[in-house]
Amino acid sequence: MDELIARVTQKTGLDQATARKAIGLILGYLQKEGPQNEVNQLIAALPGAQDAIDEGKAGGGDGGLMGMVGSMGGGVMALGGQLMGIGVSMGQMQPLGKELFAYGREKAGEDTMGAIMGSIPGLSQFV
Repeated sequence: MDELIARVTQKTGLDQATARKAIGLILGYLQKEGPQNEVNQLIAALPGAQDAIDEGKAGGGDGGLMGMVGSMGGGVMALGGQLMGIGVSMGQMQPLGKELFAYGREKAGEDTMGAIMGSIPGLSQFV
């Protein structure tokens, strides 16, 4: 996870704590919305991923924003709202997603990442 965080901070300019939270939020979203088998393969291939997901769930922004975003119907737009809630700008979201998915391809394989990306509507705009 440290290697991924370092790559994300280099590409986005986010600090390490925010990068870790953002990665946790994205992986948690994939865990909720994506194909279970492939997402589990991705999480298993990224040591520390489940811890980051758990931290993202516990501290992913203030309760008001999270509640508001949740009531918007979810989806990729809700994920974007959560990321903005922890300090990720619109301009940082795409490099963040690209780096996370590139790293996922390296660790879990193209087939796994392709299945995840293909199963979640709108995800491709972030990666």
